[in-house]
Amino acid sequence: MSTAPPGLDAGTLTQLQTWQGRTETLHDQITAAPLRALSATLDRDDPAPATGTTLPPLWHWLYFLPTHRQSEIGQDGHPQRGGFLPPVPLPRRMWAGSRLAWSTDNPLRVGDAVERLSRIASVQHKQGRSGDLVFVQVAHELRNEHGLALNEVHDIVYRDAPRPGDPAPEPTAAETGAAWQRELTPDDVLLFRYSALTFNGHRIHYDRRYVTETEGYPGLVVHGPLIATLLMDLLRRHLSTATVKAFSFKALRPSFDGRPLRVNGQPSPDGRSVRLWAQDADGWLTMSAAAELE
Repeated sequence: MSTAPPGLDAGTLTQLQTWQGRTETLHDQITAAPLRALSATLDRDDPAPATGTTLPPLWHWLYFLPTHRQSEIGQDGHPQRGGFLPPVPLPRRMWAGSRLAWSTDNPLRVGDAVERLSRIASVQHKQGRSGDLVFVQVAHELRNEHGLALNEVHDIVYRDAPRPGDPAPEPTAAETGAAWQRELTPDDVLLFRYSALTFNGHRIHYDRRYVTETEGYPGLVVHGPLIATLLMDLLRRHLSTATVKAFSFKALRPSFDGRPLRVNGQPSPDGRSVRLWAQDADGWLTMSAAAELE
């Protein structure tokens, strides 16, 4: 028997699926200032970006930022439900993963005027062990004056608030003995800086009272795309001249501020791909990823 709340009945699900196929087109300019700021946030000593500098992989997330008016923001800090994304009536929302493919002969560069076409590819309902889940898949195409530069499929999952007695998801132990490893302890300053850079108002990343009392987490949640960026940063620290043509990641378990986070990488014997993963202080796998190199 379904444990769906009253707002998630069959009629609601049918209505949510009418969002499939909706599109949105945005325009932005690749500027240098956000690149300097993210480089500092990741503790990198990069040369100052200038017109023509190639955008590092995943750093396009610094652009096409949500600019909803303050009166349009919901209690959780996200824009109110509806608009381009469907109004899923479940309180928890997370970036569950992405799959990206770059046009390696047409990289995005500082100075580019870029168009992003986004489309709601699918809206699917699943029943999890702790209740209802709604998965929204958004496909993005980024183009500059030379044509297609990047394809991305973005997976968003909505879930119900935790309830007493809900079964805890079974964790997976992270693989040990990676060729590349880096450990850091995300703090509230790092999370605030990344939220500011991506204009992300989601309160789970900076409002400790909200995240512990309303959403029931033990601490501030480290952004999924920040962890993915740290995995890509690990690759760049070891293969600084490599060209990444594809990348995918899947978030498996939340990580929290004040606790060590380890990012790991294992290149393939032929050097054409890299497996990447993140683990928490207890050794549990929190994110798995893979990169393909040209």
